[in-house]
Amino acid sequence: MFQVFAELCGGVGLFLLGMTLMTHGLKNIAGETLKHLFTQFTNTTSKAVLTGIGLTILVNSSTATTVATVGFVSAGVMTFAQAIGVVIGANIGTTSTGWLVAFLGLKFSISMFALPFIGLGAMLHLIAKDRLKLFGLILAGFGMIFFGIAILQEAMTGFSNRVDLSFLSADGFWAKVLLVAIGIVMSLILQSSSASITATLAALASGAIDVSQSLYLVIGQNVGAVGITVLSAIGASINAQRTVLVNVMFNVVAALVAFLFLAPALLWLYQHVSWLSRWDSLVIVALFHTLFSVVGALIFIPILKKIEQWVILLLSEDSPSILNCLDTANLQIPIVAIEAAETVQHHILFEIFKTLHNVFRDGILPSPSELKLLDEIILQLERYLEKITITDNPELQQHFLVILRVMVYVRVLRSDLAQIENALILRMHPAILQLALDYSHILDSYIEDIAHLSEHQQVEKLRTELNSLKKWASKHRAQIRSEVLEYTVLNQLNAAKSLELLAAQRWIERLIAHTYRFSNVLYEG
Repeated sequence: MFQVFAELCGGVGLFLLGMTLMTHGLKNIAGETLKHLFTQFTNTTSKAVLTGIGLTILVNSSTATTVATVGFVSAGVMTFAQAIGVVIGANIGTTSTGWLVAFLGLKFSISMFALPFIGLGAMLHLIAKDRLKLFGLILAGFGMIFFGIAILQEAMTGFSNRVDLSFLSADGFWAKVLLVAIGIVMSLILQSSSASITATLAALASGAIDVSQSLYLVIGQNVGAVGITVLSAIGASINAQRTVLVNVMFNVVAALVAFLFLAPALLWLYQHVSWLSRWDSLVIVALFHTLFSVVGALIFIPILKKIEQWVILLLSEDSPSILNCLDTANLQIPIVAIEAAETVQHHILFEIFKTLHNVFRDGILPSPSELKLLDEIILQLERYLEKITITDNPELQQHFLVILRVMVYVRVLRSDLAQIENALILRMHPAILQLALDYSHILDSYIEDIAHLSEHQQVEKLRTELNSLKKWASKHRAQIRSEVLEYTVLNQLNAAKSLELLAAQRWIERLIAHTYRFSNVLYEG
């Protein structure tokens, strides 16, 4: 019996490790593809659902899809309504594991190819570079999944010979409830609905349980997967909590429909319809898993707008904060983490530009509390950037490098704000004030739409205009200085005021130069 238990643990462990390696490789190799899918194919509900299905099959993880969805909602790439569609699609997409196991893992002896896959994948991961290195990880993970399934099937065969599970028959109502409860516990213990469903299919294939028991176990396993996401939402951002709530609602409603109507109906058809009864029992369970997720989607999609309104009302946000973007869950998917960091970075630049605009145009200085909040956001972003790790993806590494280089100038520009009182002093002299107003005018379009900082053409325009202004200021520096000295004499200002005006002139020229260098970094990136 100990050997059977050891094989069960080993089989599940290999399956989970294979899933982790495969998902990690796919998430990293996808890179910008994830962002492209979310931005281009979620503008309608049907597209959002299909994107959720496709993406979950692509990265082999509904959790990864949900995390990416939350991250992109926080980063402003997509709306919460679009996110609901993607989450519904992810629940359908995750049922692909059952089909994969039913047709390949248990139907055919693919385990003989598993070890060569693991060996070849490990070799590629060690000696190759970039995407090929990640492909090695995917290949090794794929091999480990099926090697784990083979061990699991063997263990279940031994288990069925030693333990009689007929007492768990799905005959009565409470027996069915017990099976659902066991399914929930299995998912919570294994921390994966895919692993628990694979274990159920292996038990069914070995004869340890029958079809009716399998169906009710699968219902519980699907609900149990929600428990994992609920735990991950504790202390998370408001967008994460809303997405998890939608996920809980979807799975509970789908489970109730499956328990009360779908499972009894499918079992009756399987027992009484001759052509259906000839189907393999593994295929029936995989079909049931997909079917009840699709039925859940058909219930939810027509009332999507009402669900969105109800969830936002239930989980309202008293003080919206840009820091919600910096959700630690986003760190699981590098492209999402980078997108979130860039959104916060753009927000900081917007606040700096807006502050300068207000003081140059209207003479309004920022309050100490506003500057303190800005400092807190910069600090939190820097801490978040320290946690981001990107491996074997040159495209993402380059994107991340640009963000880090821009952070240098975020700090420089924030340092310039420390002498923002100069902006009030320079208003005393028309030539220096005009220089400041010209600078402010260049920044105007970026205050209206900070997203322009992501557009190469707009960045080139910013760079060109700042360079022209910088050259003009340099060329006329001595002339303006002479005018300042004449102005102090004519207006009988003391030496201290004269020095303050000259310091204000140096400050605005320095500010223009720093902003120009910042635009260079964006342009080169």
